[in-house]
Amino acid sequence: MNAPANPRIFVAGHNGMVGSAIVRALLASGIPAANIIRRSRAELDLTSQQGVNDLFAQEKPDQVYMAAARVGGIHANNTYPAEFIYDNLMVQANVIQAAHTHGVQKLLFLGSSCIYPRLAPQPMTEEALLMGKLELTNEPYAVAKIAGIKTCESYNRQYGRDYRSVMPTNLYGPGDNYHPENSHVVPALIRRFHEAKVNAAPVVTIWGTGSPRREFLYVDDMAAACLHVMALPKADYDAQTLPMQNHLNVGYGEDITIAELARVVAKVVGYTGSIAFDTSKPDGPPRKLLDSSRLHSLGWKAATGFEQGLTQAYADFRQHHA
Repeated sequence: MNAPANPRIFVAGHNGMVGSAIVRALLASGIPAANIIRRSRAELDLTSQQGVNDLFAQEKPDQVYMAAARVGGIHANNTYPAEFIYDNLMVQANVIQAAHTHGVQKLLFLGSSCIYPRLAPQPMTEEALLMGKLELTNEPYAVAKIAGIKTCESYNRQYGRDYRSVMPTNLYGPGDNYHPENSHVVPALIRRFHEAKVNAAPVVTIWGTGSPRREFLYVDDMAAACLHVMALPKADYDAQTLPMQNHLNVGYGEDITIAELARVVAKVVGYTGSIAFDTSKPDGPPRKLLDSSRLHSLGWKAATGFEQGLTQAYADFRQHHA
C-alpha cells in the first residue's frame, strides 16, 4: 500500500503534553498544518463512539497518533480509578475501531511503562508484560493501556493492519499538567519548589521516602521517537517485536532516585531551602527503568539531557503557569 506524500494525520489528544509535542514534530518534519487533524475536548468527546466515527468519515485521515488519555500521578490514580479505566478504555477502543472501519492502515498507540509488573526485573524489557502483578496505585490505568496494546495486536492479526504501540517512561516538558494534586512527580516538584522560592518557604516536603528510582524523558524526545517508529518500514518494526507482543519501550536510558530528582529540580528552580520527606505517603514501585535497546537498535535515542530538559520545562512553567 503506497502512503500519500502528504498524509492526513489525526492527532488524538493534540492539546495534551505528548499530543502537542507530536504536532510540533510533525510540523517541523514538513507536514502542512492543514493536514494535521485536531479536535479539542470541547469539539469532540472521544468517549462517544458516534462522534469519533463522524470525525473519521468527515476527515478521512491516513494515519493516527493515539495520544489522548486520562493521566495523572499517584493521588489522581488513587482518587479516580473508575474514570481512569473507563475513559481510557472507551477513548482508545473508539479511535482504534474507527480507524479500522474507515480504512486507516497506520496507527500509533501510546501506552505507559506502568503496564509492567510492580516488581519486574530491571531494566524492564518488553517481555515483562503480563508476567506479574501490577502496581495497585495505578492498576486501572495500566489495565486500560494493556488493553490498548492488545487491541492493536488483535487488529493486526485479524485484519493485517499496521497498528504499532510505544511505551514511554515518565514524561515531562512543555504542556505538562501542573495541578497541585493530580500532576506527575516532575511538574508537581517544579510547581512546589517555585512556590516555595516565591514565598521564601524554609522547607519543601516530598511524598514518600525519596528512595524509589525513576526514569524521565523529555516530551519532545518522545515525539521524535513516535515519528521515528511510525516511519519505520514494517519489516524493520516487526523484526524487533512479536505478533502478540507488538510494542516498543521508549526511555531515556538512566534513572535517578526521587530524592536526587528533588535536588536537581530545586537547583533548576533556584530554591535554596531544605528538602524533607513525608514517609507516611506511598512510594509506588521501588524502581521503574525501561530497557529501550530494541528501539535504540532501530536508530533512535534520546537527545535532551535531563538538566537541560528540566530547565526548558521550568521556562515553560514560568511562561504559562506561574
